[in-house]
Amino acid sequence: MSKPEFVYTIYIASTPERVFAALTDAKMSEQYWHGSSVVSDWKIGSPFAIRMPRHNKEITGEVLEYDPPRRLAYSFLAHDGSDGGKASRVTFELERQRDQVRLTVIHDRFEPGSVALEKISLGWPLILSSLKSYVECGRVLHAPWYENEATTEQAR
Repeated sequence: MSKPEFVYTIYIASTPERVFAALTDAKMSEQYWHGSSVVSDWKIGSPFAIRMPRHNKEITGEVLEYDPPRRLAYSFLAHDGSDGGKASRVTFELERQRDQVRLTVIHDRFEPGSVALEKISLGWPLILSSLKSYVECGRVLHAPWYENEATTEQAR
């Protein structure tokens, strides 16, 4: 029996170089990751992190593949118990198609029975849609799960 995986494909009106840069640049990622940033020197075997100041935590891992602007992969450990303490893997595949990019994200190697797949199935579509909006028109999408947080902050 194979382990569960999440696969998502999105088309972005841009170049593979621009999309790859957005996936690997800390400042750019802060825009579409809702204040979180991807951080690494992007050498194979180097540490990788998604710094999430809003939650005072990090997702960590290691760079597994780095082939700009075609392919990027890293291990992914959330540290919140949802992944059973075992890292999963995220792979980005970029393919130029005329004047657009076909971006496929494969998040796999989940432990059977972990709730991580359910959590990332909610997060990745919004992050990738926000990436698309950011690269194509310089705008990002809001995260609906932060709306209650904003309402609570305004009430204080």
